[in-house]
Amino acid sequence: MKNIIVKVLKNSIAEELELEPGDELISVNGCYVKDYIDYKYQISDENIIIDIRKKNKEIWELEIEKEYDEDIGIVFENSMMDNIKVCSNKCIFCFVDQLPKGMRKTLYIKDDDSRLSFLYGNFITLTNLSHNELERIIKYKISPIKVSVHTTEPELRKYMMGNKMDMDVLWYLRKFIDAGITVDCQIVLLRNVNDKLHLEKTIRDLSTLSPGLRSVAVVPVGLTKFRDGLTEIVPFDRESAGEVVRQVTSLQNELYEKLGTRFIFIADEFYILSEMDFPGYESYENFNQIENGIGMCKLFEDQIEKLLDKFEECVPEVNEVTFVTGVAAYSLMVKLSKKIMKKIPVKINVVKIINNFFGDRITVSGLITGRDIIRQLKGKNYINIILPGNMINDNKVTLDNFTIEDLEIELSTKVKVCDADGEALLDLL
Repeated sequence: MKNIIVKVLKNSIAEELELEPGDELISVNGCYVKDYIDYKYQISDENIIIDIRKKNKEIWELEIEKEYDEDIGIVFENSMMDNIKVCSNKCIFCFVDQLPKGMRKTLYIKDDDSRLSFLYGNFITLTNLSHNELERIIKYKISPIKVSVHTTEPELRKYMMGNKMDMDVLWYLRKFIDAGITVDCQIVLLRNVNDKLHLEKTIRDLSTLSPGLRSVAVVPVGLTKFRDGLTEIVPFDRESAGEVVRQVTSLQNELYEKLGTRFIFIADEFYILSEMDFPGYESYENFNQIENGIGMCKLFEDQIEKLLDKFEECVPEVNEVTFVTGVAAYSLMVKLSKKIMKKIPVKINVVKIINNFFGDRITVSGLITGRDIIRQLKGKNYINIILPGNMINDNKVTLDNFTIEDLEIELSTKVKVCDADGEALLDLL
């Protein structure tokens, strides 16, 4: 695979060396670069040599002196610099298996790649990890590593993951931790499958690996309406979600006394579904699993409230805006909007989008399609729409390939995107 450069960062070593988009990295220190992890390892030294094939086919050999671990400022066409390793499991709860046709092609990729765990925080199962890959993680100190555990009971894990391979997940986790690698884990919780006593055993087993195992997230299984022919799974409801919150909270308190950390953290969805209050800001400690939906609502709320406390009087750019959100975050956004309107003279409409595409059991904003946004907002005269950033990918399209421009045309108004960041949101106003 060719390592083609698509961007050279400003004021970087690469810019000083007159590298440019279209150039190709051939080798570092005379060695072929296997992937991005290998590349970062190879360029970490203070003195390196890189071979570049220019767009005109000239070969440049460049000697570089730099600080240890300093990046040289190259962005590659393929950020992995290699093919993604796909998953060989057949999990009974796999979200990809619940997708209809016609979505973005990348959504159908079942990755199980340790490099994506390091680079982007993806969770891996370890079932596809070869001995060489395990040793490579240890050699390169790929940390933190994110692992989907689900359960520490071998037979139950086999059933959940549709994989007959015998493996002791705790052995792998210990191997990483003994090598000085930090580990974060997740448990995708299935009602009447790996919950209750199974969940308690898993948490207690994993807690023996603290502090090397830094945190464990408990997240609810995502169930779409496209499950024909798949294993029947009972969705969580208000009562069962409340049982999870109470059980895990009790274990958190026990572990905090014993380990000095709550160790196990509950996805925001469980609090919302159970209609129970979020715990205090400090209960999330370092927010190590924020990208897993752990503490996102509380962090966002705290950011907004702190900014409003010191907010000076201002004149907003527009008189009216519309916050679009999913069902899960709707109540929070209504609450925050009322606080914002007390400080800023702007009318805020908060509109929740029902997920008709995947089914109303899917309540998070990140799985809302452009189709549902258009159908539920068109003709309602909402103006200056602000979408949460997780509704749009890096290429600025929705799950079903609608662009921001498409939405603006359909809804006859400006559409902006804002990540779950308090300062960024207030700046838009």
